[in-house]
Amino acid sequence: MTPDRAVGLAESARALADGEVTSRALVAQALARIEATQGSLNAFRVVRTEAALAEAEVADKELAAGGRRPLLGVPVAVKDDMNVAGEPTAFGCGGEFPPVAEDGEAVRRLRAAGAVIVGKTNTCELGQWPFTEGPAFGATRNPWHPEHTPGGSSGGSAAAVAAGLVPAALGSDGAGSVRIPASWTHLIGIKPQRGRISTWPRGESFQGITVNGTLARTVADAALLLDAAAGNHDLDPHRPPALDASEAVGRDPGRLRIALSLKPPFTALPARLQPEVRARVVQLAGKLSALGHVVEEADPPYGQIGLTFVPRATAGIAEWASEVPSPALLDRRTRDAARLGRLLTGFPLRVARRAEAALHRRIGAFYESYDVILAPTTAAPPPRVGAMLELGGFATDRAMIAACPYAWPWNVLGWPGVNVPAGFVAGLPVGAQLLGPANSEPLLISLAAQLEAELRWHELWPPQQDETAPTAVV
Repeated sequence: MTPDRAVGLAESARALADGEVTSRALVAQALARIEATQGSLNAFRVVRTEAALAEAEVADKELAAGGRRPLLGVPVAVKDDMNVAGEPTAFGCGGEFPPVAEDGEAVRRLRAAGAVIVGKTNTCELGQWPFTEGPAFGATRNPWHPEHTPGGSSGGSAAAVAAGLVPAALGSDGAGSVRIPASWTHLIGIKPQRGRISTWPRGESFQGITVNGTLARTVADAALLLDAAAGNHDLDPHRPPALDASEAVGRDPGRLRIALSLKPPFTALPARLQPEVRARVVQLAGKLSALGHVVEEADPPYGQIGLTFVPRATAGIAEWASEVPSPALLDRRTRDAARLGRLLTGFPLRVARRAEAALHRRIGAFYESYDVILAPTTAAPPPRVGAMLELGGFATDRAMIAACPYAWPWNVLGWPGVNVPAGFVAGLPVGAQLLGPANSEPLLISLAAQLEAELRWHELWPPQQDETAPTAVV
């Protein structure tokens, strides 16, 4: 097992169970990779060196005694909006955060599956933006092109997996924050059904639009991590029926009716799909057609769905911002968003929440004609580091919507979506979303796995510094 890049999640678990490698060796290799790249990629906010090695030794004793759990001894990472006992949860903010006393439910379940948490990955301030940088920790960079962002807000998790520092990682997705960085780093990113992976100690994160999801190089690894992290706290308000994501990887999806949706949902600001990205997504649609699926252009009836997103998103920012130890250190844009959220928390928020049922009915009716929607994940390749960092609030919103107008409606709906790699534009990765109705993860995963078997996207790694990334892979 080579120490320079992480072996996949499933392969690591198999090798540990077969005694080919120790957990301490795998964890030590992951920690060495993190240390070697922290000055360049800057993927981690917290690195649990001593704790992770100690936990690996405990895992090795369990393995030697014949213990078997799905991820026993495997190193993984989680985003820094998730509680890990003994570590701070800064969520991209500056200031001194106290260590938390208990694991969040998703982390608790990963540990119950045997995983070793090697660290907490960087995220932009309160997860608001599709870039991962800020004064609290610097800039996290894209392993494919370090001058560009890996996206956000789960950019640290995406960079860590894409660079092979860890085999897989958890992120969270409130407006595409798993799918966007997955798209921009050539990964699988699963945004599951609301409640599939608990966000406890918050029963609802950002008024229900944010869910926890998985990032990995292969569909099987993303599904395995989803199975390990899935489940609910006793007090969770959303409790979808259990599923076996890994079983779906090997399942034939059947002949599907797929809607190719290239039109961005309506927003108050302009958004235009770049022709090069459009070409990659259309090419992926052609591959689906060649696999026997019926693909035709059609757009779901989004209507004014954006009016329901803003109150929920800004109210969530206000909730998180009220808990930071040093509010004066927050970005001016964060303070402005929190102020708006406090204004919208009453009647506008209640109206936005009530609108979800009608949206489910209207957009759900679209699935009477189609099984899956194929859409761009973003409208553009990843921007350069710093491109949005110093913008004002309105200019940031404009730039975000121009680059990332496609992902957020599924957060309002609470339904699953899976990013799959769609190729490269000028050496920069771009992706496409497979979007389904409620509890459709198995269908989306089986379709993604069918594409992966044909396109073999996981065989590509980011280039070394003296190499050039491929310009197209479809």
